[in-house]
Amino acid sequence: MSSPTIPAPTVHHFPFSAVVGADGPDGPDPMALALILTTIAPDVGGVLVRGEKGTAKSTIVRALAAVLPPVDDRPVPLVELPIGATEDRVTGSINLESALAEGKAEYEPGLLAKAHRGILYVDEVNLLHDHLVDLLLDAAAMGRATVERDGVSMTHEARFVLVGTMNPEEGELRPQLLDRFGLTVEVAAPRDPALRAEVVRRRMAHDTDPAGFAASYADAEGALRTRIAGARALVATVRLSDAGLLKIAEVCAAFDVDGLRADIVTARTAVAHAAWSGRTQVTLDDIRVAARLALPHRRRRKPFDAPGLDEDLLDQVLGDDDLPPEPEPDGPEPDGPQPEGDQPDGLQPDGDQPGSDQPGGDQPGGDPDDTSSDPDATSYVPGAQAHGANDATPGEAPSGVAPTESAYRTRLLTVRGVGTGTAGRRSRARTSNGRRIGATTPGRRGGGDGPIHLTETIRAAVPHQFARGRTAGPLRLRPVDLRVAVREGRESNLVLFCVDASGSMAARRRMEQVKTAVLSLLLDAYQRRDKVGLVTFRGHDAEVALPPTHSVDAAAQRLAELPSGGRTPLAEGLLEAAHLLAVERTRDPQRRPLLVVVTDGRATSGADAVARSRLAAGLLAEAGIASVVVDCESGPMRMGLAGTLAEHLGAEHVPIGEVSAEALMDVTRRAA
Repeated sequence: MSSPTIPAPTVHHFPFSAVVGADGPDGPDPMALALILTTIAPDVGGVLVRGEKGTAKSTIVRALAAVLPPVDDRPVPLVELPIGATEDRVTGSINLESALAEGKAEYEPGLLAKAHRGILYVDEVNLLHDHLVDLLLDAAAMGRATVERDGVSMTHEARFVLVGTMNPEEGELRPQLLDRFGLTVEVAAPRDPALRAEVVRRRMAHDTDPAGFAASYADAEGALRTRIAGARALVATVRLSDAGLLKIAEVCAAFDVDGLRADIVTARTAVAHAAWSGRTQVTLDDIRVAARLALPHRRRRKPFDAPGLDEDLLDQVLGDDDLPPEPEPDGPEPDGPQPEGDQPDGLQPDGDQPGSDQPGGDQPGGDPDDTSSDPDATSYVPGAQAHGANDATPGEAPSGVAPTESAYRTRLLTVRGVGTGTAGRRSRARTSNGRRIGATTPGRRGGGDGPIHLTETIRAAVPHQFARGRTAGPLRLRPVDLRVAVREGRESNLVLFCVDASGSMAARRRMEQVKTAVLSLLLDAYQRRDKVGLVTFRGHDAEVALPPTHSVDAAAQRLAELPSGGRTPLAEGLLEAAHLLAVERTRDPQRRPLLVVVTDGRATSGADAVARSRLAAGLLAEAGIASVVVDCESGPMRMGLAGTLAEHLGAEHVPIGEVSAEALMDVTRRAA
């Protein structure tokens, strides 16, 4: 007797309309509105939602697909991209089963193909490797994906709405990638107790009875779906006047944004908002809403700047008078599509405009300013404050921080040997990308989890065909034949700064030099996708000022607030660093650490301070911790204590004046 078939349970996602903020009396909040606008006009370029954990980022994105009009009588697909996805999983590759069993090179679609005419959602997009983010953004901008790998060469349509969410505390996206998202919104948990209580009430009601909760919002969901469908139908008829286009250009120029992508995205968003509002003419209010969504992340000039938009400046540029009405055209309106030139380039929603097949859809040949392939190519420097986001003027450092103009590109500090950590840009490692240097069996230590190496797999199987009874037909394979590619690239590391904040370092000029050097090294860590931590020591103790994190912004903030003075507990600082690294080794054994000790080498706190510091240094050396000592001693009379510390650590000794790449080149020239 066969067992009865149990139907799969119906999944009831949390309704979009039920998210607090998506149903406000004044319309959706910025996060909900940004998601709606990019579905009305996908050529806006997707949405990046930034915010602390627990702010309904993932909930509202997953609910978005349910309120979009169906595609060919089927629900809009929502495809989620896992953080650990490989490039062949994203773009697609050769079908191994067909290749090995039948000798046919058939293409197996990837996630980009599955997301066609739907939503591609990447949670924690800031933790995704940069080359994959670039790939997603290019496909979203062009509306198609190109596959050139494993003997497969093809192009397929991939029109989707790209939505990324991230927690800035876990690390930032590089500025070049940040600019490629059309809209960005910052979200935070409400501080109003009544709103917080309402969030909890709705969440508990949904968890208790998902079906009943979804049914209670069915009318609201239907109304929203109808309104989005109407806006999609209307968006092609919305007109942006020359006066409106000029106003957008004035706003973008006032906020000193780079390139023209900001102007184009703001224009497209303003058109989408007009359609959402049921208008066929863009107004000043549409431009104001569009600027708030399209400009904040583009006017951030430096990685450590605070986000935000100066509302007073925006109001000043827009003025109080609305846009003048569009003059009536001479003669009757012709039927059918308007000739080119009647609308600004790129505002039509189908994305098939001149230049739309380029990355970003706004400049022929892609973005000439995009330097995402070179980790050292950016000119961003840390420490400056965002204009309008606080009381500091542009380029002015916060109180107690060295001037940002003195930040510089640093020399490359690496961990010796070859690691197996997360792909990055610092030390040599066996990674999932990079140049192929060989093959090994799956799961083998030292790089056995990469893509299948087809040639080596066949080569391993061929000698055994007679023993397996093959006289003709397909190749007979066994699991032991499988080989995976071994690739060598670069990994990211845990860069732990151990900074001396004692009285001997407290002289204003020296502390400015130290903070500038550490900020410059933090910028380097930001570009190389490292994890960073900060230990400081002064007086009689050491403390973990910042536990290891991907957020170098947080490290820069802790450094800005760093007090100084008192005696020098060097041993305590080294021991605290050793303890923290031991804990991190347990949490993340694949990520190799690099300890950067910033000190003049003095040890003056407690009995036998010098002996204890040497003992602590010896413990770190025995543990095999790769270290660098940045020597802060200056003046004509030097004791060389930092050099001695470096010897006990087995560390590289770098005078603070030689931390910069330019200074290192000068030293090399003089030595030659």
